[in-house]
Amino acid sequence: MPIYEYECKACGQRLEKLQKMSADPLTQCPECKQDTLSRLVSAAGFRLAGGGWYETDFKTGSKKNLVADKSDGTSTQKTSTDKGSAKNSDAAA
Repeated sequence: MPIYEYECKACGQRLEKLQKMSADPLTQCPECKQDTLSRLVSAAGFRLAGGGWYETDFKTGSKKNLVADKSDGTSTQKTSTDKGSAKNSDAAA
């Protein structure tokens, strides 16, 4: 069940409520009892990072096999030329 965030337009009270997706939005503010409560749009509370089914199974073409760089949050694409250049640099050393 998702957690919805609400704000009262009358008194400014903010609250979070765990509700079913099929449940009707709340309208009455628990603080001032007026029908001015509205649901806010907020970001999801989790992020999928690293390897896994979401990384490999649902991406196509050039978006497949992205590798996350943990130091600065950027991602790079792993290609066959990356592997070859690593082998060539090892052989040269």
